[in-house]
Amino acid sequence: MQTTINMRKRLVLVFVVLAACLLVVLGRVAWLQFVRGSELQEKALYNRLNVMPVTPQRGVIYDRNGHELAISISTDYIGAFPQEIKDSGRAEEIARQLATILELSFAEVYEKITRNSGFEFVARQVEFTKSQQIKNLKLPGIEVVPEYRRYYPNGPLAAHVLGFCGIDNQGLEGLEVMYESQLAGEAGKIVLEFDALAHEIPGATHRYIPPVNGHSLVLTIDQTIQYIAERELEKIMASPTNPRKANIIVMDPKTGEILAMASRPAFDPNNYNKYPEELWSNPLVRDAYEPGSAFKIITAAVALEEGVVSPEDPFYDPGYIKVGPDTVHCWLSPMGHGSQTFSEGVRNSCNPVFVQTALRIEEKKRNLLYDYLYAFGFGKPTGIDLTGEGSGLLIPREQLKPINIATIGIGQGIAVTPVQLITAVAAVANGGKLMRPQLVKEIRIEGEAPQVIKPEVVRQVISPATSKTLAEMLESVVSEGTGRNAYIEGYRVAGKTGTAQKAGPGGYMEGKYVASFIGFAPANDPRLVALVTIDEPKGYPYYGGTLAAPIFKAVVEDALHYLQVPPQYSSDQKNESERPEMVIVPDVVGMDLKTAQAALQQAGLEAKVEGEGGQVVAQVPKAGAKVTGGSKVILYMQGGT
Repeated sequence: MQTTINMRKRLVLVFVVLAACLLVVLGRVAWLQFVRGSELQEKALYNRLNVMPVTPQRGVIYDRNGHELAISISTDYIGAFPQEIKDSGRAEEIARQLATILELSFAEVYEKITRNSGFEFVARQVEFTKSQQIKNLKLPGIEVVPEYRRYYPNGPLAAHVLGFCGIDNQGLEGLEVMYESQLAGEAGKIVLEFDALAHEIPGATHRYIPPVNGHSLVLTIDQTIQYIAERELEKIMASPTNPRKANIIVMDPKTGEILAMASRPAFDPNNYNKYPEELWSNPLVRDAYEPGSAFKIITAAVALEEGVVSPEDPFYDPGYIKVGPDTVHCWLSPMGHGSQTFSEGVRNSCNPVFVQTALRIEEKKRNLLYDYLYAFGFGKPTGIDLTGEGSGLLIPREQLKPINIATIGIGQGIAVTPVQLITAVAAVANGGKLMRPQLVKEIRIEGEAPQVIKPEVVRQVISPATSKTLAEMLESVVSEGTGRNAYIEGYRVAGKTGTAQKAGPGGYMEGKYVASFIGFAPANDPRLVALVTIDEPKGYPYYGGTLAAPIFKAVVEDALHYLQVPPQYSSDQKNESERPEMVIVPDVVGMDLKTAQAALQQAGLEAKVEGEGGQVVAQVPKAGAKVTGGSKVILYMQGGT
C-alpha cells in the first residue's frame, strides 16, 4: 500500500515537472512568436537576402537660362556574390576574365570576389563597352547593374561654384555638397533571395525597389557671362603679368544674384583628383585680403551718410598725414595734391583725405565706423550658398587705436573676402540695401511646382540720397581719375581702383600686391557690379587701375551688350537724328564661322572671333539686340571634329 502511494507521488511529481517544462517551452514559443516574431522574421529574411544598391539619378544643375552645367550620365557597376562564385569552382577563371576587361590586377579582383560576404563591388562607373563584354560572358555570381556618374559638360567653367561629386555620386565641394539633400535623391535596390548555403533560390524573392531621383537646381549664374569672365582671367594668367591668382565676381546689385564667379587657377570637376586639393575650394568666399583703396567706397559712404563730409568740403594734402607718432603717405602723389575737395580726393584716391575722413567719423561717435562695417556685412559670413565661407578679419573693438581707424579708412589693417566686398558695394550702388548674395534661384521637384528662392534684403545700410551722391563721385573716378581704364564707351561707369601691399609675418611683404577694381554700370541705374582681383602680379606696373580696370571694362562691356542694356548717349546728341543707325543682331549660334560672318556682314555688323573652328556656341550681343551699325559681335567658337 505504501509502495503504491509512493509511486503515485512520483508520478505526480514527474507530471508537475513535465507540465512546468511544457509551460516554459510554450512561454518561450509565445515570446518568440508574439513578442519577437516580427524582429526574428526580419532577421531571417535579411539572412536569406542579398541587396544590390541602385543609385538614383542626381538632379541637374542649370544656369539661369536653362543651360546644363552639371548632369548625370548612365554607366554601370560590376557586382559580385562571392559564395555563388566559390560554389561554381571558377573563381580564378572569373577573376582573370574580369581583370583583363577592367584593366585591374588579378590579385585585387580575386580577393574581392572570394571574400566571406554576401555582396561586393568589383568596379564602379564602368564604361559601356566593358560592361557589355562582362554582361555577355554571363559569369556565375557576377551582375552588371546600372548607376550614374556626374558629368560637367563645360569642364572647368564655374568649377569653384559647382564643386564636384565622389565615386558614390555624393557631393564633395561647392553647390554639390551644399545642396546634397536636394540633389542626391534616394537610393533604390535589387533584392535577391538565397538559401542557407548562399545559393540563389530559383523562383524565390526578386524585388526591385526603384530609386527616387534628386531635385534639380536653377542657378543665378549666366553661362555666357561666366564664360566672358573666365576668358579674361585666362588672358591675364597667360600674360607676362602671370599672377599667382586672379578672381572675378559679377552680381546684379538690385537682387544680389551672382551672374558669374570665376577664379584662376581652376580645375576640371570631371577629373578633380588630378588637381591639388587647395584648388578645389572657392577662394572668392574663403580667402580674405586687404582691399586697399577699393575699400574707400565704404569709408566715403559712411562719412556722407553721417554728414561728417560733403562732396565740396575742402581738404589739404601735403603728401602725408600724421596720426600720433605714425605717418601715412599719399601713395599717388608724394608731393601732395594740395588743396582739393572731398570729391576730388575720391577721384585722386588721396590717402590723407580718407585718413582725415575716417578720424572725423570716429570723432562723431566712438566705434561708429565699426558699427557701419558690421552693417555692411564685414566681420561675418554673408550667408552665400557655399561651404567654407570666411568671415574676414577685423581688429577687436577694444584694441582700436587712432592709427587703426586711419588705416582701415584707406583699406589696410582690415581683411575682407571678395564676396563681402562686392555685396557691400552692391548696397552702395542699389540705393543702400544690403542684399544676401544668391547663387540658387529655384529648386525643381518632379511633379511639383518649383521652389522659388526670392532675393533677400538683409537691411538698409545707407540712404538712397547718399547712394546717388556717391555714385556720381565714383563715376568721376572712371571718367577723370584713377579708374580711367575701366571707361566703357556709351555707358556711365562708377568704380574704384585698389592696390594693396600684402601683409605677411612681421609686416607687409616687399613686392607682393593685390591689384583690384570694383565698379558698377550704368552708374545711374546699375545692372551689374563687378569685382576683379589680381593676386601677386609680376613686374611693373602692378596697380589696380593698370591691371584690374581693363579686365573690368572687357567683362562688363560684353555683359552689358549681351544683356541688351542700351547705351547712354552723351548730352551733345540732342535728338534722334544725331544718333547712329541701329540694327538688329541676327542669331548665328550653331552656324559655322563663314556662314555666321556672312550673316553679320549682311546685317551691317562685324565679327570678332573667340576660339577656333567648329560652330558658334554663343554670341555677344545675343540675337535680337539693337546695336549701332558697324558694331562688332563677338562669336565664341567651339572646335568640332
